[in-house]
Order: sequence, then structure tokens, then C-alpha cells
Amino acid sequence: MKVTETPLPGVLLVEPRIFPDGRGFFVESWNAARYAAAGMPQSFVQLNRSRSRRGTVRGLHYQEPDAQGKLVWVTAGAVFDVVVDIRRGSPSFGRWFGLELSADNHRQLWIPPGFAHGFAALSEFADLAYACTAPYRAEANHALRWDDPDIGIAWPVSDPVLSDKDAVAPRLKDARILPRLPEAGP
Repeated sequence: MKVTETPLPGVLLVEPRIFPDGRGFFVESWNAARYAAAGMPQSFVQLNRSRSRRGTVRGLHYQEPDAQGKLVWVTAGAVFDVVVDIRRGSPSFGRWFGLELSADNHRQLWIPPGFAHGFAALSEFADLAYACTAPYRAEANHALRWDDPDIGIAWPVSDPVLSDKDAVAPRLKDARILPRLPEAGP
């Protein structure tokens, strides 16, 4: 596998090896030893999958306390996947990184704790898988506004389908004063 640093410290692009043949292909989606050698966790406690129709934006979500690290990849369709650094005191606080993840390109994104995550479905339907380092806790789950002008994400959709929660999520500047944003580590 090939692991590439992104502009956000700790966020990694993972490109697993693909083994195609006349029947289709084989891909190793996760291997504890290989991923640990690249700086990712050796275990996950929860595996989630979401399906979204074209034009849906999910996020920007994060969990605090008990922040989750996430390894994300697409099993069907394509998404524009976005990560935002929300760690108070981080040199890259408020900066974002985005790229296309698809069932065809097999790319994965490692998102460590302390980052908000979201995506826009680009295909008719898109299935996204999330391997998480901490269990989901509804009372600790938070959202930031998907189109916060201070973050300035260049989304490939202008009038997305949103959940009720995402439609009224606060901007980062308003969430920043709350104690639920994580602190940057050393």
C-alpha cells in the first residue's frame, strides 16, 4: 500500500494494492501490522456504513468527548470527502482538505481524532464505510455548518440534501467557544 501525508497533519491518504484478474479484483482493506507501521491504529471498535443519494452532504461531524479516529473508504459510487482541523491551538485550525474517494479508485482516508469529517455524494448512490477507534455516542456527536464561509470548502454541490441537524449546525467560530472542541496535542 502507498501512504501519503495530506496538508493536514496526521490525516493520511491510503492507496491499497489492487490485485485484478479475470474474475474481478482483490484488495486488502485493512491489515493491523501494515497500518500500524504507517502510524494508524491497530484496532477499531466499530464499523459503520452509510448510503447517500447524489447531492447529499453529510457533515461536518465530530465526536467530543471520546473523539473518534476514522478510516473511511467508499464501497459503491463516489464521494467528495472532506476533513477539517478543529483542534484548538493547532497551527492548521480551521483548514480543510478534500478529495474524491470512490469504489473505483479504492482510496482510503485516515482521519485521526480532532478533525471534523463530511462528504458529498457524487454518484447516484454512494456507500461509505467507516472503521472507528471509539464507539459512537449520540450525546457526544456534534456538527459544524457544511458551508461555513470561514472554512471555505469548495464543495461540488451548491444546493445539497441535508439532515435537519446539519442544516442548523453552527459555524466553527461559534462552536470554537464551546468546551466540546478538542485541544491540539503536543
